[in-house]
Amino acid sequence: MSDEFRSSKAINLQSKWDELTEGLQIYEPATSVDTITGEWRTQTPVFLEKDCKQCLLCVPACPDSAIPVKNQKRLDFDYDHCKGCGICVKVCPFHAIEMEGVE
Repeated sequence: MSDEFRSSKAINLQSKWDELTEGLQIYEPATSVDTITGEWRTQTPVFLEKDCKQCLLCVPACPDSAIPVKNQKRLDFDYDHCKGCGICVKVCPFHAIEMEGVE
């Protein structure tokens, strides 16, 4: 396989099967930023700002880095990347996050 096909930008609908990259290989950094995966969600976390004490325990627990922080304060969810796993709900000691959606 030629090096020109080692880039995700070179793969398109006209690519032949033998020109594709192998699965589970990452050839470029930060590709997850460009990939909207939040639409996979069946449940959605809701940030209850009035109950949040800004302990930030939810931030490192999020496997998708979908809880942004600015000036040492957590912001609302990045729903473009949140997959609705609910880990943030489990780690929040102040019940400042609830899940809504399909049960």
